Amino acid sequence: MNLEVTQNNLYLFLPGKIANVAAIIADNKNCSIYEAMRRFYASSTYASLADESTKFWHLGAVALYESYCANK
Repeated sequence: MNLEVTQNNLYLFLPGKIANVAAIIADNKNCSIYEAMRRFYASSTYASLADESTKFWHLGAVALYESYCANK
């Protein structure tokens, strides 16, 4: 079994991470989960998360949220 994370299989990690970050954004910004996801997808943090070479996929939801807030 190949356990290496590559750009070709990174998409398997993203939905859970995005959902967790969006939940934090929705709670802290008092918006709907849909709006929170829209905001996160439009962020530079999401762009970094979707690029395997940045290794952002190692980060947890809180660290990703902090990056999202810092890069707005």
